[in-house]
Amino acid sequence: MAKIAFILLCHKDPKAIIEQAERLTAAGDSMAIHFDASSDAADYALIKTALGDNPNVAFSQKRIKCGWGEWSLVEATLRALRAAVDAFPRATHFYMLSGDCMAIKSADYVHEFLDARDADYIESFDYFASDWIKTGMKEDRLIYRHWFNERTRKQLFYASYHAQKRLGLTRKIPEDLQMMIGSQWWCLRRRTVEWVLDFVQARRDVTRFFKTTWIPDETFFQTLVRHLVPSGEIEARSLTFLMFSDYGMPVTFYNDHYDLLLSQDYMFARKISGDALELKAKLGALYASERMDFQTSNEGQTLFRFLTGRGRVGQRFGPRFWERQARLGRERELLVIACKKWHVAKRLLHRVMERTELRGTEYLFDEEDTPMPDLGGIQTTRDKRSRHHRALLRLLYDHYDTGRMVICLDPSNLDLLRDLFADSATTRLLEIECRFGDDYLLGHAMRVGLAGEMTPQDTIDRLLPTVRHNFEFEADQIRDAGFPGTYKISEYNGVEDNIVALAGFLDVAEDTARDILDADYLYVD
Repeated sequence: MAKIAFILLCHKDPKAIIEQAERLTAAGDSMAIHFDASSDAADYALIKTALGDNPNVAFSQKRIKCGWGEWSLVEATLRALRAAVDAFPRATHFYMLSGDCMAIKSADYVHEFLDARDADYIESFDYFASDWIKTGMKEDRLIYRHWFNERTRKQLFYASYHAQKRLGLTRKIPEDLQMMIGSQWWCLRRRTVEWVLDFVQARRDVTRFFKTTWIPDETFFQTLVRHLVPSGEIEARSLTFLMFSDYGMPVTFYNDHYDLLLSQDYMFARKISGDALELKAKLGALYASERMDFQTSNEGQTLFRFLTGRGRVGQRFGPRFWERQARLGRERELLVIACKKWHVAKRLLHRVMERTELRGTEYLFDEEDTPMPDLGGIQTTRDKRSRHHRALLRLLYDHYDTGRMVICLDPSNLDLLRDLFADSATTRLLEIECRFGDDYLLGHAMRVGLAGEMTPQDTIDRLLPTVRHNFEFEADQIRDAGFPGTYKISEYNGVEDNIVALAGFLDVAEDTARDILDADYLYVD
């Protein structure tokens, strides 16, 4: 069975480090610790005292001062690896951890997982061809020399960088290496680690190169493993679950994330809040248990964005110049049907078009494959339609040769609604209020990726009220916006009330509205 030597780089919270080491070694694994030399000496002494007699804990022979984005992080990792290789000859795998990582599976499950496939688990993507780097430096991380830390010595960092650019002082990447990039949270087999350590000793030129690259912990091991190990023995993924916010900051997990974490197809997770005492206790007990019945659905990223996105209501991007100039025109009228149950709005739209002279289109800004006439290519994707929504609507008016048109819109599209009501055209809105049973809410959650077939029932039980509240929140936002010319029909209302509202919205006689609403199937799921 696999035996893991955890490689722990840490710089604070000695109590948590001691607890983590004791928890992981109690399951039969081992740990090599590098504690940042710039941290409190008393903290390190506390760790040494508490763990010094534990035969499954080793310490780096020399501690170094570490800085984010510097070679020092790689050097600290190499020192901890050497200590682990020497101290734990029976270790089969070496797993990188930070002080705020915790297991989200049992030790038995983790060991069995590693035994099932003879592979290294490390994100390793082509540095230049992949889009792993979203913003900031890319090639310049490598071809210029970076002697200063951008965070602590920003002025010197950029002065040196710009001076090299002006003077053309670029350097070549080692010719025999294909540069790779990925997360620094990896799990490598013993043979691979030994190959890496031997390579570092033999190829001082490679070490010199990486010492002055920027953020080498995202490239050093990723490049060397791909260089030394056959591709078929590399799983280009991390076994540590982590997420980043819209602002590029690591997401911190708290007590109410227990079910979410267990359902992810990962062995560990970071970052666990130091204040999440209940979560830490439950995860600690989990690792020591013999539990093997984990159902992984892996919807963590989508679910997190959904649960946190409501707190960031607003227009993310300013309108493009062609959007500011384009207007639908005062002579035109736009009728918008807003309904969360798309099939209900589509049924109503088709009955309106069958019984009046109005023309319309379904969820053109929400649904990718909405039936659309050929408008010269602007209609081909939902992204294009949304970016150029006024231009698209003007083309639809012209295509249908009409001044009145009906469209369907999801209630979540509040920014677009605001923009349409700000236009000089006459805009009216019809809200359709529907009942939402748990089956429909679950189906919606699965359609949008918030849940899957294997999502645990506990997670679903907590998710469905959030989805329901989100629907209510969207409806409240529309009402709070105070749009003029707003009407509402409801599955809860009497027929006559709905007839009056629809007649006002369409500006038709009540008999016509009654005929349109005379359909038993309108609200059927």
